[in-house]
Amino acid sequence: MASSRPLRSFQTLLTISLFFLSLALTFLALLSVKPKPHYSTSLQPNPSHGWFDIVAEMVDTQKIRIGLVNVDDDIKSVTYGLAETVSVDFEPVSKEKKWEDFFPEWIDEHHKWGRPRCPEIPMPRLEDYLGLDVIVARVPCGEGKTEKEGIRNVWRLQVNLVVANLVVANGWVQKAAETERTVYVVFMGSCGPMQEIFRCDDLLTRIGDYWVYKPELRKLKQKMLMPVGSCQIAPPYAAEKGQEIWKRRIIPTLKVRLNHTAYQRVAYVTVLHSSEAYVCGAIALAQSIIQTKSTKDLVLLHDSSITSKSLRGLRAAGWKTRLIEPIRSPSARRGSYNEWNYSKLRVWQLTDYDKVIFIDADIIVLKNLDKFFVYPQLSASANDKVLFNSGIMVIEPSKCTFEDLMSKTYKLASYNGGDQGFLNEAFTWWHRLPSKLNHLKVFNIKGNPNHEIPDDLYTIHLLGLKPWMCYRDYDCNWDMLARHIFASDSAHRRWWHVYEAMPKKLQKYCGLTRQMELRIRKWRGIAKKANLSDGHWKINAIDPRKHLLI
Repeated sequence: MASSRPLRSFQTLLTISLFFLSLALTFLALLSVKPKPHYSTSLQPNPSHGWFDIVAEMVDTQKIRIGLVNVDDDIKSVTYGLAETVSVDFEPVSKEKKWEDFFPEWIDEHHKWGRPRCPEIPMPRLEDYLGLDVIVARVPCGEGKTEKEGIRNVWRLQVNLVVANLVVANGWVQKAAETERTVYVVFMGSCGPMQEIFRCDDLLTRIGDYWVYKPELRKLKQKMLMPVGSCQIAPPYAAEKGQEIWKRRIIPTLKVRLNHTAYQRVAYVTVLHSSEAYVCGAIALAQSIIQTKSTKDLVLLHDSSITSKSLRGLRAAGWKTRLIEPIRSPSARRGSYNEWNYSKLRVWQLTDYDKVIFIDADIIVLKNLDKFFVYPQLSASANDKVLFNSGIMVIEPSKCTFEDLMSKTYKLASYNGGDQGFLNEAFTWWHRLPSKLNHLKVFNIKGNPNHEIPDDLYTIHLLGLKPWMCYRDYDCNWDMLARHIFASDSAHRRWWHVYEAMPKKLQKYCGLTRQMELRIRKWRGIAKKANLSDGHWKINAIDPRKHLLI
């Protein structure tokens, strides 16, 4: 026993010595290796630190490369020395260029005087700024903006386009097989980026006035191949004259990838609300789409004003019907025709579809429109000034876009009290589709006394009194001098061709009511008394619906 006690003491001393030796070696190892800090995604006292923490956790690299757009180089102070920053140089767009230069009211769509050109918005030499992991940009809010207006500022547009082009250039990796890499974007500023370019679906977080995005590269690529404004017709895949880097790296593959619309969930959509006045129009619309051999889904949103009888007819015509709560237009007068037009915003809630083409119920389709599903949001035909017509729009449903639009209904004013005025303030950057895609039946230019419509139209937007509200024999807009600009017998006939091709069981939904018949008779009498020179009041109308009033 006595001999074992010194042995145990020696073993204890040896164990303690080895413990302190290992502790010392561990400490020396920690001093010799610089560990990568852990970045918390929780909010920091300094918001700018917060966005870098978030990005640093997601970027899989030891040294983050950050491109600075319209930002001072002092951003380095928030990167803890773990990032390499580079200022992106580009020439500011000329101050002489106005928004109207990029969104003109009219362009030469038929190239009688050459192809329309857009003013230049200078971009950086993208090949000089490859390998970036993050792009940080300070976004201008625009001068002269009021709370009731959308932002239309060319400098703001340029900054957004510069960032978007940098994202696409850096996200594209040219290898034997096509690959993509994630590029993050941080926007600085109270107004944030242009939602038309950087989707709210791609917003990771907002920390104060810092907005952190992870853009979906495929969708952003397509937008960067669109013209910079409505100064040119939007091409289906690529701009006619893009930068060489896009021609070399982006366009050939993008054209193939975007052509797979068959793999997208798409639909044609219309909305009925407030009354049943447009039930017949919606039935004719569905039938006109089907008559063009389209097999895409047809979705009709309706409120409780549509009766079960009308819903049976709408479903028989081809619509998949969905009940909605109507949305009142804040700036519309009580009882006005557009009081509930904001119900159209419900289209953005159709998130079981990737893309939809919205069509007003007073439109008929003459040629197949399926190829237009390839276009990005928001694509539409021009109306007047810098505005688009909301009768036909390519839309990408999104829950957050709907919520964003709803949050702006009382902030943005509508020039006409309806959805078109509001949407033009919410989407100031849009893509121009040909006017023949949404041909407005309006004749305010001399030289076409009979108001003949062209033969190559995709659709006719039937402004004024609708064909089903008139006799089959002629467009009753001729009976009212103030409505002559909307009168066209050739357009009228095209609608009735659709009607005649419809099954008989659907035609009964387009009958004349007693009120319609009385109005027609009244204005025919007024036209006769005024001896209107067009002479339509002389026509002996034989429309059989006159004797089958509903």
